[in-house]
Amino acid sequence: MERRNASLLAGGLLVVLVALAAVLGPGLVGGDPFRMDLARSLAAPAPGHWLGCDVLGRDLLARLVAGARLSLGVATAVVGFSLLFGSIAGGLAGVLGAAADAAIMRLVDVLLAFPGFLLALGLVAVLGPGLPQLVVALTAMGWTGYARLVRGELLSLREREYVVAARALGARTGRLLFVHLLPALLGPLMVQASFGFGGIIVAEAGLSFLGLGVPPPAPSWGSLLDSGRAFLLVAPRLSTAPALAIGLSVLGFNLLGDGLARRFGLRSD
Repeated sequence: MERRNASLLAGGLLVVLVALAAVLGPGLVGGDPFRMDLARSLAAPAPGHWLGCDVLGRDLLARLVAGARLSLGVATAVVGFSLLFGSIAGGLAGVLGAAADAAIMRLVDVLLAFPGFLLALGLVAVLGPGLPQLVVALTAMGWTGYARLVRGELLSLREREYVVAARALGARTGRLLFVHLLPALLGPLMVQASFGFGGIIVAEAGLSFLGLGVPPPAPSWGSLLDSGRAFLLVAPRLSTAPALAIGLSVLGFNLLGDGLARRFGLRSD
């Protein structure tokens, strides 16, 4: 099997497993991620509680599955908005001319001057914790990469014969962008989005770990990691389980992105 096919297959399999856990997991696990039972505080794994319970007696596996739904939901929303806004901004920069290109790309350069996680951290600190605020902050961090990608590709594509012919026939900017140019960027955008999912999962977990993500009692992988670190010696599974979930999810999306890049000929090695 070719290396690119191996990466694509392994990454796709991991992503599908995580997605199935998020969608079907609550029904399969059956536990209530919010139900507390102090009599089972830090209980060891047992039938019915396959990963044991946390300090408040809540089923760890149920909370881990609920965290998968939250993390993938946030990542899907952020990647979707980032892809939309970044494609529009980069598309306008690539087809409207030098003045629009300079204005849009200077904004992109300003935002890229800040480390992405610190930018999101600052925005969440200003906006306050919460799911909408988290999506806004992470989108502000993520759309610039799509804008630069689309703008760079369009600077090359707009000189192709079919684009010049469409312009000569009077195609308006919107039709030129959405009908003739952006469809040609499907491959690079899919690769960027695949890597973007992994980055957003890590960023969301990091913000939740710091207490700036979705407020409790919502079970985020980052908050599970934070709450479990106080019990590393007594019940290390409270931290290792969410850490493993984050690691496998990011690995899956990165392998998927690498496989897609090789499939579309964006990498030759």
